Parts: sequence; C-alpha cells; structure tokens
Amino acid sequence: MKKLLIIGLDCATPQLLFKEYRDNLPNISYLMDNGIYGKMKSTIPPITVPAWTSMVTGRDPGELGFYGFRNRKSYGYEDLYFANAKYVKEKTLWNYMSLNRKRSIVIGVPQTYPPKPLNGILVSSFLTPDKNSQYTFPKNVSEKLDKVADGDYIIDVKNFRTDNKDWLLEQIYTMTERRFEVVKHFLKEEKWDFFMFVEMGIDRIHHAFWRYCDRTHRLYEEGNKYENAIFDYYRFVDKKIGEVLEILDDSTSVLVVSDHGAKGMKGGVCINDWLIEKGYLKLNRKVNGIEKLKPDMIDWENTKVWGEGGYYGRIFFNVEGREPKGVIPQDKYGDFRDKFIEELKNIKDENGNNMGTVVYKPEEVYRECKNIPPDLIVYFGNLDYRSAGTVGHDDILIFENDTGPDDANHAQEGIFIFRDCEKNYGGKDVYNSIFNITPFVIDYYNINVNRDFIGKNFLEDN
Repeated sequence: MKKLLIIGLDCATPQLLFKEYRDNLPNISYLMDNGIYGKMKSTIPPITVPAWTSMVTGRDPGELGFYGFRNRKSYGYEDLYFANAKYVKEKTLWNYMSLNRKRSIVIGVPQTYPPKPLNGILVSSFLTPDKNSQYTFPKNVSEKLDKVADGDYIIDVKNFRTDNKDWLLEQIYTMTERRFEVVKHFLKEEKWDFFMFVEMGIDRIHHAFWRYCDRTHRLYEEGNKYENAIFDYYRFVDKKIGEVLEILDDSTSVLVVSDHGAKGMKGGVCINDWLIEKGYLKLNRKVNGIEKLKPDMIDWENTKVWGEGGYYGRIFFNVEGREPKGVIPQDKYGDFRDKFIEELKNIKDENGNNMGTVVYKPEEVYRECKNIPPDLIVYFGNLDYRSAGTVGHDDILIFENDTGPDDANHAQEGIFIFRDCEKNYGGKDVYNSIFNITPFVIDYYNINVNRDFIGKNFLEDN
C-alpha cells in the first residue's frame, strides 16, 4: 500500500527555491528532477490562516468562513475572534483518513489548535497559547515530544519581530532541528498511512532577515552580517529533508508544499490615517503619537469606513441596519463600494506613481461567503506594501513596519514538488493551485467521497 509524506514549508517561495538557491539544495533538487513541481497559487488572501486549511480541505476561505487570523463574530464593532481549530467545520485530509481506517500523523499544521481526535497523532501549531495547554492528541504525546526534542519541543518562535537577530537566528535553527528530530522519530517508530508536518522557520526567517539578503531592498547593505542568513537556512532545511528522505521506504511518495510565497516589502499604507484624511473615518479624541486603532476611539455616528492592518488590507463599511451605528444606506452600498474601490486604486507611491493596488469583493472570489467577510480585501501595491492599521502617522506611507521589524510580505504564489514512489515525472514544471492538493490526496488513497472540492487532482493532465 502506497503512503504519502507531505512536507510543509511555510512561506517557501519559488524565486529562491526553484532559481536562486536550487543548485545548493541537493535533496530538494533531487525531488524536483525526479518529480513534478512548480509554482502554486495560494488563496485570496495568501496568508497562513486560512491558506493551510484551504489546502487540506479543498475549500476556499469563504466556504471555511474565516478570512484571516482575526474575524468578525458579529457586526458589532468589538466582536472579533481568532480562527483556531474550533472554527474549522469542513473535513480535513486526516479526517478522511480516519473515516477510511487509515492512520495519520500530523505535526505543526496551522489551525490545528485545540487538537481534535483522529486515528493517529496530532501535534498542533503556532496558534497554541503555550505548552501548558493540551496541544497534542493523544494528550500524553507531549511528553514524548520533549524527550525526543532535546528536552523542549518548540512550537514556534514567539517573537520573530525583534531587533535581537542573533537570538532569533539561534531560536529558528533550534526550533527546526527539534521539529525534524520529532518527525524522524515518528516516521521510524510509529505506524502511519498519511504523514504531514509543517515547518514555520522559513516564514520566520523571511520576515526577520529579508532586508539583509535581498540586494534590491532599499535597506540592504552589502557585506552585512546576515547577508547569507536566508540562504544558509534554506540549505539547512534541505539537509534536514535529506535526513527524512533516507528514512522513507520505496512505497512512500513525497509532496513538498508551501502555503504562499514571499517578496520584499516596500513599505506600508496607513489605511486608517488615509481614511481619516479622506473623511471616511472620524475619531472621538486626539491621537497621542502612534496608536493601535481601537473601537472606542471611533466616532461611529460619523464614520463610514475603517480598516485592519496586516500583510493585506481588510476594509469594513459601517452600514445602516447592519452595524449598530451604521450610516451607509443599504440601497447605496453597491455604488458606494464601487466608488471607494476606485479611490483605493488611485493611492500613489512615494514617487507619485500609481502603486497598482488590487481590490477584491469577497462574493466575487469565493464560492460562498460564510460568517462575516470583510467588505473588501486589498493588496496594496499588489502586496508590495502591507496595510498598517495604526493611526497617528505623519504620512500615509511608512517604511518601517508598525508592528515590529519585518521587511517581507506574502506573495500570491508558493511552491509544490511531488515525487511519486512509482513513477518518474522527469522534472516536469507545471502550474498548480492550492485547491488541487486535497483532490490529489483523496485520489492517491482511492478514497470515495463527494467530489465537490474547488480544485482537481494536479496529476489528471500530467
């Protein structure tokens, strides 16, 4: 019986993995040369939550009902929640495995805390509050993790937006080393049919060290201490993948995936300051320096629009009869939104040029919009700029991240590499979609389910 190992590399990006670094990544190159690989289009938006869950359910963010880490629970102004595993209602790949009497081992896949029962073992991911929480199923697995991981299994680096780069680099390497030790242990010592793990280190090192490594970044300094930090880490991960490959038998195929890619961040658009300037947002008090925008700061009776910060922008309208103190008439909503989109698209960069902002209406990009989506999803400068949610800035554009050091943004395209244990695809380069992963895995195990996934098995045409 064929088995499948999915290696998740959060934020692994094609321009580095497939081009710039490829010749120095022998194990990943081996998988590519003997398999099928290419860029993989992520979700809208391309962010960890909900992208990984879309990958393992075959559902888009609208069908899942969450549109990022933080979501509106109601139309109240302060009613937000973090989308952890409790809010995942669709079946995941390991749910399908359990229903078909197949045993799964799942380690570090985002949005798996709190852990739910399955036929196998689950170790939850970075949304786990801390290790005092029950973050494994079964519960006693956590004791084994620490024993295998040099006494302390690290779920995630807690503060990757820091100026203490030496400490951070050490933490990322230690976390990755210990995660791979756990993976290798379970691969060898546990029975399994399906195995999936996600390593967060690439995401953390991109956000923390991009400016030091990208020669095109405005803050790059030639010969700096961390110039090779990302390159060296990619080589380290490749070495660890090689150690994993040595363990596998001839009946195991390997799929390497990322949830999105990465790119240099040019700066940030202070969306709420822009809204204040344009008259869409009014505060009820004077801002004291740079502050996080909070609901009690807003004069809701005189506010039409407010925004959230992040790698992409989320825009919310204050609609009459929908929000508690809504002011936009419902029959004017469509026209108002269309005119507002044009204003967003006309935002200029620091040189006075149109920055190329892309704006999405949720109902036009999702098959269904469950729960409460934002009114608009915005890629400022097509993700060259992040959305800065704080207020009190001197300018609409900023060039230092408002939530701590961070010089990389997410890119729409991640990566996938598949090496079949029975067939050599000879290094075929194809374009893929994140929604094609679930149908592929379902077919790989010949599981009979209702085929209403968004994507299709990426091997169908190959």
